[in-house]
Amino acid sequence: MTDHSPLVESSDDIWKELRTATQARIGLGRTGNALPTVRVLDLKTAHSSARDAVHIPLDAAEFASTIENAGIGTPQFVQSEAQNRSVYLRRPDLGRTPSSLSHLTADHSDLGFVLADGLSPRGLLSHGAGLLHALIAELSTSYTIAPPVIATQARVAIGDHIGAALGVRTVVVIIGERPGLSVADSLGIYLTHLPGPGCTDADRNCISNIHPPDGQSYIRAARTVETLLAGALKLGRSGVELKDETGMDLAGTETLTIARPSSQEEPYELNGSTND
Repeated sequence: MTDHSPLVESSDDIWKELRTATQARIGLGRTGNALPTVRVLDLKTAHSSARDAVHIPLDAAEFASTIENAGIGTPQFVQSEAQNRSVYLRRPDLGRTPSSLSHLTADHSDLGFVLADGLSPRGLLSHGAGLLHALIAELSTSYTIAPPVIATQARVAIGDHIGAALGVRTVVVIIGERPGLSVADSLGIYLTHLPGPGCTDADRNCISNIHPPDGQSYIRAARTVETLLAGALKLGRSGVELKDETGMDLAGTETLTIARPSSQEEPYELNGSTND
């Protein structure tokens, strides 16, 4: 007699363990030809969370209060030419240019931090202070650091203008990444050596997916920045010719490889993004 009983009692059992390893929506199951009601509601909740993360503006004063004890000076404020969130979302070009930098004083430090709301102000509010403190702890013994700048309605390239105005050798832009249906509060870091108007995406290195405990940790991101910064100083520039090959060895920069792409090689950039 043929046994037609199912191999498992529930298809959900197959995916249960795998779901613990990822925030991606896998093995959602079905009810008839549709998703189960609980999965549909989860999806709608995630979509609403992502929309809120994009549209709710950053309270810059509230965020400044979380980083004013970082030990690198009083935060300064810059807004892009996008006057509000609606304009910012419809005109990415305006988010790349500051409305005014006349109030910034040239500091001529080794390093400047720009904390930008980007496409997820929520991400900056949730993780910006913790990430900044980790970066300062990792870098302050080797580099001089300018007072932080909080940039609102900002895209990545606004950091080039701010870095040039501060006179820093390297600018590090910490920015809220575009939310998705799995993560709505992730941060990215963009490092540009010798920043200035006219720099392109090819001139920067990116570290993304920073949102502990599910994403990259603050400490790991800070150590990657330290490695890239040392490499940029050695190479004389950042971007596609600079790559981090330390892998999981995050003890220091001794294993750094600086690669100049040959005609047979594809130039390498650490990561891509949609925050430009």
